[in-house]
Amino acid sequence: MTAPSPAPTPTRSLQRARVGVALLFLMNGVGFANLVPRLPEIRVSLGLSYTGYGVTIAMQATGALLIGLVAGHLIRRLGSALVATLSMTALGVGVALAGVAPTALLFGAALFLTGGLDAIADVAQNAHGIRVQRAYGRSILNSFHATWSIGAVAGGLMGGAAAGLKVPLSAHLAVVALLMAVVNLAGHRLLLRGPERDTELDEAELDFAEQEAAVPHHPSTGAVARGVWLMLLALGVIAMSGTWVEDAGATWSASYLTDRFGAGATVAALGFVALQGMQFVGRTLGDRMVDRWGQRAVARVGALIGLVGMGSALAFPTLWGTILGFGLAGFGVATLIPSAMHAADELPGFRPGSALTILGGLLRASFLLSPPVVGAIADSYGLRAGLLMMPVSAVLVLALAGVLATRHEPSAHGGPTVR
Repeated sequence: MTAPSPAPTPTRSLQRARVGVALLFLMNGVGFANLVPRLPEIRVSLGLSYTGYGVTIAMQATGALLIGLVAGHLIRRLGSALVATLSMTALGVGVALAGVAPTALLFGAALFLTGGLDAIADVAQNAHGIRVQRAYGRSILNSFHATWSIGAVAGGLMGGAAAGLKVPLSAHLAVVALLMAVVNLAGHRLLLRGPERDTELDEAELDFAEQEAAVPHHPSTGAVARGVWLMLLALGVIAMSGTWVEDAGATWSASYLTDRFGAGATVAALGFVALQGMQFVGRTLGDRMVDRWGQRAVARVGALIGLVGMGSALAFPTLWGTILGFGLAGFGVATLIPSAMHAADELPGFRPGSALTILGGLLRASFLLSPPVVGAIADSYGLRAGLLMMPVSAVLVLALAGVLATRHEPSAHGGPTVR
């Protein structure tokens, strides 16, 4: 019996590209996370209710939906490397504008802009990350999302410290925008060149990369079967469940800890930091967990952890128990979005980048609906009731995780066999 051959050793250019993609994800995490701890003071300064604040925050998702749908076209025309770099650099400027907007209307307009830029950057950086992963011949996408979580934790801590020290928003976010521009432009030279589907790999490497996918890859046929659309919809709901949890941490955690427990600005930032920090842990371990147990099992166990963690925090609310609950929820959803994106990118019948763009649109739709819904519930029943969306999302993942891949084992020709 022939021993399984190992994955191809990554070339130096691939290793450099992995670093370049990681820098994109890092800066994407740093950007808006710096604004998160300062959102309560912005809400108060603009005189917004929970509902009004939620509607204004939803402008970010509106911009993503209206502008982000061009991401696939831009990637095919300009390449994921250039699109990701330029949109990420512009995103830093958008975040700075949002932070200093003097009225709710201008705040919403700035969020509209950042939402569109972030949607384009999100699709482009994931497309390039999946391209690098395909060439590596093994799972590395979760490590990129772990890097995003590092950036989000760093950004949250930076924002919390700036808020606690009462650093002016204009100065604080101008520094963030400059940092993002410098790192993104410097990292661009590390990224891969050429077409989005690598043609320089030999057939064995391509076979290995395609069989590693969560859903078997087929060339674009120009027509997408109904069952494939249903699979994409299920993957969208799974990914949306992850975004609901992330949105709760970004949009509401600081306000909840401040309003219910009287936490100061720096402590209130710890809900978001805990969520992103534990999400980083989950994503750091995610590639190995997915390779060993499969996307389906990891998603289900994560959903149970999030359900118990945040459900207990809402049932028995304390300051530190709630911060812990946000952390467990973050760990629980750590692999959901990478797994859904990986699976969606390999669905048959779609052109390169198209399924990711559609999935990105579904994610942005969830961000559009989540803040106003939570805000309306909060104004009527309290923010604690609004945050019940977090355990509800865990239940949805448990119900739909069957569309994700189970574990795989190496086959005789070196590629993994999905089980």
